[in-house]
Amino acid sequence: MGYPLHPKMAEVSPILANLFLHYAFDKWMDRNHPDKPFARYAAVAHCHSKEEAEELRDSLDKRFKECGLELHPTKTRIVYCKDDDRRGDYPDKSFDFLGYTFRPRRSKNKYGKYFINFTPAVSNKAKKDMRQTIHDWRMHLKPEKTLEDLSHMFNPILKGWVNYYGRFYKSEMYSVLRHMNRALVRWARRKCKKLAIHQRRANYWLGRIARREPKLFVHWQMGIFPGAG
Repeated sequence: MGYPLHPKMAEVSPILANLFLHYAFDKWMDRNHPDKPFARYAAVAHCHSKEEAEELRDSLDKRFKECGLELHPTKTRIVYCKDDDRRGDYPDKSFDFLGYTFRPRRSKNKYGKYFINFTPAVSNKAKKDMRQTIHDWRMHLKPEKTLEDLSHMFNPILKGWVNYYGRFYKSEMYSVLRHMNRALVRWARRKCKKLAIHQRRANYWLGRIARREPKLFVHWQMGIFPGAG
């Protein structure tokens, strides 16, 4: 269950807000709900049942009002963490936090057996934002740049994305990285006149370079190449 705060808290400095919530929430939870682990930075508290979650939500609502705060009316939700051990059917089974979507996913254990696990992966919104950022780089309008120039300009950002969003279910990042390849192909078609009207040839040309010099871009090192070659 999440408990994002009302926007009026934005007027308080982060240090004072954290100090206030340490006593208004953290210590209160330790005293009144010691059996319910929570992570305030993630705005998440864990309960054993829907009834417990509803009771905690009502209790938190009362506590926050006593402190001059209020729970966010729409963002405060009860989410069912469905997995192989929790097989109930509830309408709300996912939530987003810090660019990740937490939901039931098919996983494989070290013995090769598949099971359902409630885990995070990059959210659709984060992927959309990354694709928009790549679009805004306008690489196809930089034909004067070399491939090495583009690597120096953009590979550190790509590497940061992969390091952050690729910590869980890295394959969910692949659509963004393929989008980067398409942007590089558009650049190649502007760069080389012989490739201007040949999409497939540009893919093969860039794909051969990617296999020869994979260290230019982090996703090439992962084997995500522009095309066959």
